Amino acid sequence: MSQILETERLTLREFTAEDDDFIIKLLNSPGWTKYIGKSKVQTSDDAKKYLLNGPIKSYKTNGFGLSLVTLKSNNASIGMCGLIKRETLEYIDIGFAFLPEYTCFGYAFEIASATLDYAKHTLNLKKIVAITSTDNISSVKLLEKIGLKFEKNIRLKDDIEEVLLFGIEMN
Repeated sequence: MSQILETERLTLREFTAEDDDFIIKLLNSPGWTKYIGKSKVQTSDDAKKYLLNGPIKSYKTNGFGLSLVTLKSNNASIGMCGLIKRETLEYIDIGFAFLPEYTCFGYAFEIASATLDYAKHTLNLKKIVAITSTDNISSVKLLEKIGLKFEKNIRLKDDIEEVLLFGIEMN
């Protein structure tokens, strides 16, 4: 387990295949299914495949990826945050998702801000983007709060709904 960064209350570390139970819970939570989509991750095997082919593969390929957010006080797994290289986007994308019982405490702002700082100062990225559903008001507010600005509506694929694209220059 490789720790990426820590804030006053949180730790961000790379996922391992042993985080499968948490992934099942997060990917089937109401916020995930409403704003990201119905999860095909239902079993421990599904979750391990998701982790190995998604975040863990990204760490090896890109040097970054979605990572586990835990509370420093009790090591509880509360969400994910990180950077994603999507084939459909020109720039690296910041993403985040939290279990419903850990929303509205400022955790997403705290870890997303630290992740942007990491992207700028450690990875030396020049621009970060983010995408969100048009009706995900809480994500829009968080993206604006961490400094991203709305750029345009886009489609990642022809057969899916438009999403909002936000961006920030990392000068």
